[in-house]
Amino acid sequence: MNPREAVGSVEAELAAAGVPDPRVDAELLVAHVLGSSRTGVYSVGGAVDEALLRPLVERRVRREPLAYVLGVWGFRRLVLKTDRRALVPRPETEIVVERCLALLRGLAAPRVLDVGVGSGAIALAIADEAPHAQVTGVDASLEALALARENAHRAGLTVELREGGFEAAVEGWDLVVSNPPYVRLDEIEQLEPEVRDWEPRDALVGEALHEQLARIARTTWIVLEVGDTQGPAVAGSLERLGYADVRVTDDLAGLGRVVEGRK
Repeated sequence: MNPREAVGSVEAELAAAGVPDPRVDAELLVAHVLGSSRTGVYSVGGAVDEALLRPLVERRVRREPLAYVLGVWGFRRLVLKTDRRALVPRPETEIVVERCLALLRGLAAPRVLDVGVGSGAIALAIADEAPHAQVTGVDASLEALALARENAHRAGLTVELREGGFEAAVEGWDLVVSNPPYVRLDEIEQLEPEVRDWEPRDALVGEALHEQLARIARTTWIVLEVGDTQGPAVAGSLERLGYADVRVTDDLAGLGRVVEGRK
């Protein structure tokens, strides 16, 4: 098949499997096999290697996240390695980084802690775009930390990565940032198969963790990613805990997904 035919065939197969945005995924899968960009699939000639394409399509048909199938995913200015050791970096998390960068602006050598560093997306993006910051990332998952280290090496960025959890927030920081688990256990079955069946559940499921972290953190600023309906409640919790300048920032879909406050 030529690239156009391959895109059409893969799109039909993905659509039949219920994959959201099957055309986009088909273009990205074919582009990956061709070593091209998504738009480039329509300008390159020759045939698509179906022996390479077929196993990727079969994985996506099983609803494995596209980021895991491709093995890499873009996040702000970085291209990160992605697999089942950590959550897929998401667009709303880019807004988390945006707010962190705004709060760090003007500080000489701020100390930043990312709690639950996962793939390293937040910590590495801050280190990349605020090179004056001293960034540390902690995670309870040794597998996630290994992935974060691989991504730090891949990006040529220096961050401290170590095993740990909320207790690291008591060490004293200029900014603590986290995307903690915030999906209730009774909600997990309602999620898309890509999330429910493939992403690490320990990184997804948890309740009231934003408040727990905010309560113990010794920091000037805290920035938290929250569920799409949780913004007002988490903001209220920060205010009750004595935080000032509490703010909820919308993601690209207009949902209040980022909550910040000054302690």
